[in-house]
Amino acid sequence: MDTDNPLGRFLRARRALTSPQQTGLPQTGRRRVPGLRREEVAILSGVSTDYYVRLEQGRERSPSAQVVDALARTLDLDEDARAHLHRLAHPTGTVRRPAPGDERVSAALVSMMAGWHRTPALILGRRLNVLAHNALGAALFDGHTHSRDLLRLVFLDPSAREFYPDWEQIAAGTVAALRAGAAEEADDPRFAATVGELCLKSEEFARLWARHDVRHKTHASKRFHHRLVGELTLDYETLTVNSAPGQQLVVYQAAPDSTSEQALALLGSLTASDSAARDPHPAPER
Repeated sequence: MDTDNPLGRFLRARRALTSPQQTGLPQTGRRRVPGLRREEVAILSGVSTDYYVRLEQGRERSPSAQVVDALARTLDLDEDARAHLHRLAHPTGTVRRPAPGDERVSAALVSMMAGWHRTPALILGRRLNVLAHNALGAALFDGHTHSRDLLRLVFLDPSAREFYPDWEQIAAGTVAALRAGAAEEADDPRFAATVGELCLKSEEFARLWARHDVRHKTHASKRFHHRLVGELTLDYETLTVNSAPGQQLVVYQAAPDSTSEQALALLGSLTASDSAARDPHPAPER
Protein backbone atom coordinates (compact mmCIF):
# COMPACT_ATOMS: atom_id res chain seq x y z
CA MET A 1 0.00 0.00 0.00
CA ASP A 2 1.07 3.60 -0.61
CA THR A 3 1.08 4.70 3.03
CA ASP A 4 4.38 6.58 3.17
CA ASN A 5 3.79 9.21 0.47
CA PRO A 6 0.53 8.57 -1.39
CA LEU A 7 0.35 12.09 -2.83
CA GLY A 8 3.81 11.80 -4.37
CA ARG A 9 3.14 8.35 -5.76
CA PHE A 10 -0.10 9.51 -7.34
CA LEU A 11 1.56 12.54 -8.94
CA ARG A 12 4.42 10.45 -10.34
CA ALA A 13 2.06 7.84 -11.77
CA ARG A 14 -0.23 10.37 -13.43
CA ARG A 15 2.72 12.45 -14.71
CA ALA A 16 4.08 9.35 -16.46
CA LEU A 17 0.71 8.82 -18.15
CA THR A 18 0.31 12.40 -19.42
CA SER A 19 1.84 13.02 -22.84
CA PRO A 20 3.31 16.38 -23.89
CA GLN A 21 0.78 16.46 -26.72
CA GLN A 22 -2.10 16.41 -24.20
CA THR A 23 -0.83 19.63 -22.67
CA GLY A 24 0.02 21.39 -25.93
CA LEU A 25 3.79 21.11 -25.49
CA PRO A 26 5.86 20.62 -28.67
CA GLN A 27 7.51 17.22 -29.09
CA THR A 28 11.24 17.83 -29.13
CA GLY A 29 13.37 14.78 -29.83
CA ARG A 30 13.63 11.58 -27.83
CA ARG A 31 12.54 11.69 -24.19
CA ARG A 32 14.26 9.66 -21.46
CA VAL A 33 11.13 9.30 -19.36
CA PRO A 34 7.51 8.56 -20.32
CA GLY A 35 5.03 11.35 -19.95
CA LEU A 36 5.86 14.81 -18.63
CA ARG A 37 9.05 15.92 -16.94
CA ARG A 38 8.82 17.39 -13.45
CA GLU A 39 9.80 20.84 -14.63
CA GLU A 40 7.10 20.72 -17.31
CA VAL A 41 4.42 19.90 -14.74
CA ALA A 42 5.70 22.72 -12.55
CA ILE A 43 5.67 25.33 -15.34
CA LEU A 44 2.24 24.30 -16.62
CA SER A 45 0.86 24.38 -13.05
CA GLY A 46 2.37 27.75 -12.16
CA VAL A 47 4.67 26.55 -9.38
CA SER A 48 8.43 26.36 -9.07
CA THR A 49 10.22 23.16 -10.05
CA ASP A 50 11.71 22.91 -6.57
CA TYR A 51 8.24 23.10 -4.99
CA TYR A 52 6.85 20.42 -7.30
CA VAL A 53 9.83 18.14 -6.64
CA ARG A 54 9.22 18.51 -2.91
CA LEU A 55 5.57 17.51 -3.46
CA GLU A 56 6.56 14.32 -5.25
CA GLN A 57 9.21 13.49 -2.66
CA GLY A 58 6.85 14.04 0.25
CA ARG A 59 8.84 16.96 1.69
CA GLU A 60 5.89 19.28 1.01
CA ARG A 61 2.55 17.81 2.08
CA SER A 62 0.15 20.75 2.27
CA PRO A 63 -0.38 22.29 -1.18
CA SER A 64 -3.15 24.85 -1.43
CA ALA A 65 -6.45 23.99 -3.11
CA GLN A 66 -5.47 26.29 -5.98
CA VAL A 67 -2.23 24.38 -6.54
CA VAL A 68 -4.06 21.05 -6.45
CA ASP A 69 -6.57 22.31 -9.03
CA ALA A 70 -3.72 23.51 -11.25
CA LEU A 71 -2.00 20.12 -11.01
CA ALA A 72 -5.28 18.39 -11.84
CA ARG A 73 -5.66 20.52 -14.98
CA THR A 74 -2.08 19.86 -16.06
CA LEU A 75 -2.44 16.10 -15.56
CA ASP A 76 -5.84 16.11 -17.32
CA LEU A 77 -7.63 14.46 -14.40
CA ASP A 78 -11.34 13.72 -14.58
CA GLU A 79 -13.73 14.58 -11.74
CA ASP A 80 -13.12 11.41 -9.73
CA ALA A 81 -9.33 11.65 -10.02
CA ARG A 82 -9.39 15.37 -9.17
CA ALA A 83 -11.42 14.66 -6.01
CA HIS A 84 -9.00 11.85 -5.11
CA LEU A 85 -6.04 14.22 -5.51
CA HIS A 86 -7.69 16.71 -3.17
CA ARG A 87 -8.24 13.94 -0.59
CA LEU A 88 -4.59 12.95 -0.79
CA ALA A 89 -3.45 16.54 -0.44
CA HIS A 90 -5.85 17.39 2.40
CA PRO A 91 -6.61 14.21 4.38
CA THR A 92 -9.31 14.65 6.96
CA GLY A 93 -7.79 12.22 9.45
CA THR A 94 -8.20 8.56 10.21
CA VAL A 95 -11.70 7.20 9.87
CA ARG A 96 -12.58 4.45 12.32
CA ARG A 97 -13.57 1.30 10.49
CA PRO A 98 -15.40 -1.76 11.82
CA ALA A 99 -13.27 -4.57 13.20
CA PRO A 100 -12.40 -7.48 10.88
CA GLY A 101 -15.40 -9.66 10.13
CA ASP A 102 -17.79 -6.93 11.27
CA GLU A 103 -18.96 -5.65 7.87
CA ARG A 104 -22.65 -6.41 8.32
CA VAL A 105 -25.57 -5.81 5.97
CA SER A 106 -28.88 -4.45 7.17
CA ALA A 107 -31.51 -7.19 7.50
CA ALA A 108 -34.10 -4.77 6.11
CA LEU A 109 -31.99 -4.22 2.99
CA VAL A 110 -31.54 -7.98 2.48
CA SER A 111 -35.31 -8.44 2.83
CA MET A 112 -35.98 -5.67 0.33
CA MET A 113 -33.61 -7.20 -2.26
CA ALA A 114 -35.26 -10.59 -1.83
CA GLY A 115 -38.46 -9.10 -3.25
CA TRP A 116 -36.78 -8.10 -6.51
CA HIS A 117 -37.44 -11.30 -8.46
CA ARG A 118 -36.56 -9.85 -11.89
CA THR A 119 -33.61 -7.72 -10.82
CA PRO A 120 -30.18 -9.07 -9.83
CA ALA A 121 -28.84 -7.14 -6.82
CA LEU A 122 -25.65 -7.32 -4.76
CA ILE A 123 -24.25 -5.60 -1.69
CA LEU A 124 -20.50 -5.05 -2.08
CA GLY A 125 -18.05 -4.41 0.72
CA ARG A 126 -15.10 -2.04 0.68
CA ARG A 127 -12.86 -4.62 -1.01
CA LEU A 128 -15.53 -5.49 -3.62
CA ASN A 129 -16.46 -8.72 -1.83
CA VAL A 130 -20.11 -9.75 -2.04
CA LEU A 131 -21.67 -9.30 1.40
CA ALA A 132 -25.23 -10.16 0.34
CA HIS A 133 -27.30 -10.79 -2.78
CA ASN A 134 -30.78 -11.72 -3.85
CA ALA A 135 -31.52 -15.01 -5.60
CA LEU A 136 -31.08 -13.63 -9.13
CA GLY A 137 -27.91 -11.78 -8.15
CA ALA A 138 -26.44 -15.03 -6.83
CA ALA A 139 -27.49 -16.86 -10.01
CA LEU A 140 -25.88 -14.23 -12.25
CA PHE A 141 -22.43 -14.77 -10.69
CA ASP A 142 -22.82 -18.45 -9.80
CA GLY A 143 -20.46 -21.17 -11.03
CA HIS A 144 -17.07 -19.50 -10.55
CA THR A 145 -14.27 -20.15 -8.10
CA HIS A 146 -14.60 -16.62 -6.73
CA SER A 147 -18.32 -15.92 -7.22
CA ARG A 148 -18.51 -14.10 -3.87
CA ASP A 149 -15.53 -11.80 -4.50
CA LEU A 150 -15.72 -9.64 -7.63
CA LEU A 151 -12.11 -8.46 -7.37
CA ARG A 152 -10.71 -11.99 -7.27
CA LEU A 153 -13.28 -13.12 -9.84
CA VAL A 154 -11.90 -10.62 -12.36
CA PHE A 155 -8.19 -11.24 -11.76
CA LEU A 156 -7.77 -14.73 -10.29
CA ASP A 157 -10.68 -16.79 -11.61
CA PRO A 158 -9.82 -18.98 -14.63
CA SER A 159 -13.28 -18.35 -16.10
CA ALA A 160 -13.13 -14.55 -15.88
CA ARG A 161 -12.27 -13.75 -19.49
CA GLU A 162 -15.06 -15.97 -20.76
CA PHE A 163 -17.58 -14.61 -18.26
CA TYR A 164 -16.67 -11.01 -19.09
CA PRO A 165 -16.38 -10.61 -22.90
CA ASP A 166 -15.01 -7.08 -22.36
CA TRP A 167 -12.50 -8.25 -19.77
CA GLU A 168 -9.90 -5.49 -20.30
CA GLN A 169 -12.52 -2.77 -19.74
CA ILE A 170 -13.93 -4.58 -16.71
CA ALA A 171 -10.47 -5.09 -15.21
CA ALA A 172 -9.52 -1.42 -15.57
CA GLY A 173 -12.81 -0.26 -14.09
CA THR A 174 -12.55 -2.69 -11.17
CA VAL A 175 -9.09 -1.47 -10.16
CA ALA A 176 -10.09 2.17 -10.59
CA ALA A 177 -13.10 1.59 -8.32
CA LEU A 178 -10.90 -0.10 -5.71
CA ARG A 179 -8.41 2.78 -5.90
CA ALA A 180 -11.23 5.28 -5.36
CA GLY A 181 -11.56 4.05 -1.79
CA ALA A 182 -7.86 3.56 -1.14
CA ALA A 183 -7.33 6.88 0.68
CA GLU A 184 -10.01 6.04 3.24
CA GLU A 185 -8.64 2.51 3.70
CA ALA A 186 -4.96 3.40 4.06
CA ASP A 187 -4.81 2.19 7.68
CA ASP A 188 -6.82 -1.00 7.13
CA PRO A 189 -4.45 -4.02 7.09
CA ARG A 190 -7.11 -6.11 5.32
CA PHE A 191 -7.21 -3.67 2.41
CA ALA A 192 -3.40 -3.65 2.23
CA ALA A 193 -3.32 -7.45 2.33
CA THR A 194 -5.85 -7.67 -0.51
CA VAL A 195 -3.87 -5.31 -2.72
CA GLY A 196 -0.62 -7.10 -1.89
CA GLU A 197 -2.08 -10.51 -2.72
CA LEU A 198 -3.49 -9.33 -6.05
CA CYS A 199 -0.23 -7.62 -7.02
CA LEU A 200 1.67 -10.86 -6.38
CA LYS A 201 -0.80 -13.18 -8.10
CA SER A 202 -1.85 -11.06 -11.09
CA GLU A 203 0.49 -9.11 -13.35
CA GLU A 204 -2.53 -7.38 -14.89
CA PHE A 205 -3.73 -6.17 -11.50
CA ALA A 206 -0.24 -4.92 -10.55
CA ARG A 207 0.06 -3.00 -13.82
CA LEU A 208 -3.35 -1.37 -13.45
CA TRP A 209 -2.84 -0.58 -9.76
CA ALA A 210 0.40 1.24 -10.61
CA ARG A 211 -1.48 3.56 -12.98
CA HIS A 212 -3.41 5.15 -10.07
CA ASP A 213 -6.59 5.43 -12.13
CA VAL A 214 -9.50 6.51 -9.93
CA ARG A 215 -13.14 6.05 -10.90
CA HIS A 216 -16.14 5.41 -8.68
CA LYS A 217 -18.64 2.74 -9.75
CA THR A 218 -21.74 4.62 -10.89
CA HIS A 219 -23.76 3.33 -13.84
CA ALA A 220 -22.95 1.71 -17.16
CA SER A 221 -23.69 -1.34 -19.30
CA LYS A 222 -21.86 -4.60 -18.84
CA ARG A 223 -21.74 -7.73 -20.99
CA PHE A 224 -21.75 -11.23 -19.51
CA HIS A 225 -21.48 -14.71 -20.98
CA HIS A 226 -23.39 -16.88 -18.53
CA ARG A 227 -22.78 -20.63 -18.50
CA LEU A 228 -26.53 -21.38 -18.44
CA VAL A 229 -28.25 -18.67 -20.49
CA GLY A 230 -25.53 -17.31 -22.76
CA GLU A 231 -25.00 -13.65 -23.62
CA LEU A 232 -26.49 -10.86 -21.49
CA THR A 233 -26.06 -7.11 -21.67
CA LEU A 234 -27.21 -5.49 -18.45
CA ASP A 235 -27.35 -1.90 -17.28
CA TYR A 236 -26.27 -1.40 -13.70
CA GLU A 237 -26.62 1.37 -11.14
CA THR A 238 -24.41 1.63 -8.06
CA LEU A 239 -25.88 3.23 -4.93
CA THR A 240 -24.12 3.98 -1.67
CA VAL A 241 -25.59 2.51 1.51
CA ASN A 242 -25.75 5.48 3.85
CA SER A 243 -26.36 3.33 6.91
CA ALA A 244 -23.11 1.42 6.27
CA PRO A 245 -20.32 3.65 4.88
CA GLY A 246 -18.23 1.82 2.31
CA GLN A 247 -20.98 -0.57 1.24
CA GLN A 248 -22.53 -0.34 -2.22
CA LEU A 249 -25.81 -1.64 -3.59
CA VAL A 250 -25.43 -2.72 -7.23
CA VAL A 251 -28.63 -3.31 -9.19
CA TYR A 252 -28.72 -4.81 -12.70
CA GLN A 253 -31.47 -4.53 -15.31
CA ALA A 254 -31.97 -5.66 -18.90
CA ALA A 255 -33.45 -3.43 -21.57
CA PRO A 256 -37.20 -4.07 -22.05
CA ASP A 257 -38.12 -6.58 -24.77
CA SER A 258 -34.47 -7.47 -25.38
CA THR A 259 -32.86 -10.89 -25.71
CA SER A 260 -31.04 -10.10 -22.47
CA GLU A 261 -34.38 -9.63 -20.71
CA GLN A 262 -35.46 -13.04 -21.99
CA ALA A 263 -32.18 -14.60 -20.84
CA LEU A 264 -32.55 -12.99 -17.42
CA ALA A 265 -36.12 -14.32 -17.15
CA LEU A 266 -34.86 -17.79 -18.06
CA LEU A 267 -32.16 -17.52 -15.41
CA GLY A 268 -34.81 -16.50 -12.90
CA SER A 269 -36.97 -19.51 -13.76
CA LEU A 270 -33.98 -21.85 -13.46
CA THR A 271 -33.15 -20.31 -10.10
CA ALA A 272 -36.73 -20.80 -8.91
CA SER A 273 -36.68 -24.41 -10.13
CA ASP A 274 -33.42 -25.12 -8.28
CA SER A 275 -34.82 -23.55 -5.14
CA ALA A 276 -37.97 -25.67 -5.33
CA ALA A 277 -35.90 -28.81 -5.89
CA ARG A 278 -33.90 -28.08 -2.74
CA ASP A 279 -37.12 -27.51 -0.75
CA PRO A 280 -39.48 -30.47 -1.36
CA HIS A 281 -41.97 -29.09 1.15
CA PRO A 282 -42.62 -25.48 0.14
CA ALA A 283 -44.77 -23.33 2.34
CA PRO A 284 -48.50 -23.60 1.47
CA GLU A 285 -49.99 -20.80 -0.58
CA ARG A 286 -52.16 -18.33 1.33
